[in-house]
Amino acid sequence: MTLSRFVVRLNCLSLLLVALLIFFTQLSGLKVSDLFFQPYFSPHPNVALLTRTFQILCSVPVVVCTFTYGLAKTIQPCPNENRFILFSALLTGGFLLNQTYRIHIYMIAIGIPKLGVSLLYAVILSSYGWFFRRELQLTPYQILLAGLGLLFFAIGVDALHLKNKILSSLLEGVPKLFSEINIAFYYWYVCKCFLQKSFDKTINS
Repeated sequence: MTLSRFVVRLNCLSLLLVALLIFFTQLSGLKVSDLFFQPYFSPHPNVALLTRTFQILCSVPVVVCTFTYGLAKTIQPCPNENRFILFSALLTGGFLLNQTYRIHIYMIAIGIPKLGVSLLYAVILSSYGWFFRRELQLTPYQILLAGLGLLFFAIGVDALHLKNKILSSLLEGVPKLFSEINIAFYYWYVCKCFLQKSFDKTINS
């Protein structure tokens, strides 16, 4: 099975699971927007379920990249080749911290304009893409771009402040969830290939 076909199947299966979850959530008497609430204790397991799922997915690239960097540093102590994995771990780790502690909201609360916060994150992301453009071109970066595109779409929907809560939750929450599904898969695949390459070099040397 080719990588592109696997990614399509992964997204189709995830979409089917989300659709089923929405269906059963409505049958249980809850609203669709309940799936995307910020996590808090509730007797209903569906409340904030997709938000929690998103946060768990955010931790996958951090764990995978950090583990890969530590292992690759032992197998192949070459700073130039391991640098991409290290900074990927730092970037995704920063994103995880922001999603967990809502750092961008605190920045806005202390007087930093929302546009300024967005520009700061855009500069960080652009710098990552610029410095590691060669490494990214050797990977299936289209998956990463698709994930980032879905994330920016969700951020754009959030900025619109739609009055319809159900529509707003779906248009923001579902693309956001699928963005992290694709980003998590991208870094898992990249790290797997990176370790395979490192092992091959060690065996052949």
